[in-house]
Amino acid sequence: MKKLVIACILLGTVFSLQAQNAKSLLNEVSNKVKSYDNINISFKYTLNNKKENVKQETRGDVTLQNDKYVLNWLGISRIFDGSNIYTIVPEDEEVTISKYNPKDDKEITPSKMLTFYEKGYTYKIDVEQTVKGRKIQFVKLIPIDTNAEIKDIILGIDKQTKHIYKLIQTDANGTQYTVTVNSFKTNQPVSKTLFTFNKAKYEGEGYYINQLD
Repeated sequence: MKKLVIACILLGTVFSLQAQNAKSLLNEVSNKVKSYDNINISFKYTLNNKKENVKQETRGDVTLQNDKYVLNWLGISRIFDGSNIYTIVPEDEEVTISKYNPKDDKEITPSKMLTFYEKGYTYKIDVEQTVKGRKIQFVKLIPIDTNAEIKDIILGIDKQTKHIYKLIQTDANGTQYTVTVNSFKTNQPVSKTLFTFNKAKYEGEGYYINQLD
């Protein structure tokens, strides 16, 4: 009985240390991200649903500055200026404008993609891998909310730069969404109008402006 108690205590200590180490690493990542004026990321996005035998790969890029962002992905551009989200679809010549409501924002949006893990998850150190000469430490995140649609998230962190290299999200139904960072640039020259939507420009080009709010 004593051996069992000791084993449980030791196991609990190991898990506690793992959580502390994971949290410490994630804090370093968060502090590094917040030290930059802006960040530009090009990435590969993979959707893998083994049950339905569906696998899709696409590429995109995003520029982040504080909460603002410009995302180019799947042939669509999305601009967030801190208040409104502008979704530009050149194929349909349409722009949809919607007010940002943080209460409705439960997904890992571009604004939160590098800091979303700060709240709502428990942490655990996972495997370490060497990728193209870089030491990547993986951390497993599990939502505290047991009713969350996300089963878990695996974050791969470059141990030297403290930048996120990979994000693997698994939903409750087993579908995996993987974002792999191809390039991570910081403090780049950014136009003052990058996060500003030019309504007159798109109206002049014949776009339909769909104002939701």
